[in-house]
Amino acid sequence: MRVFLGVILGIFLTIASAYVVDSVTTGPASTAAAQTDVTRRPMVNSDVVGRNWHVFTERVRYGWNRLSTG
Repeated sequence: MRVFLGVILGIFLTIASAYVVDSVTTGPASTAAAQTDVTRRPMVNSDVVGRNWHVFTERVRYGWNRLSTG
């Protein structure tokens, strides 16, 4: 029962945190300019997630290369 409750709570927290991050970073989507701006689009778009993942991995590689060579 505790495992099931933990899974349900984890799913809820994941969805809630994604909603909060999207609403804080993008703001209201009532204007057409906000919908066309690629840097301000919600994380639910796969191209936005892919771009963010690419930026994250590049930063990790850069940091690792700095640590391993220095």
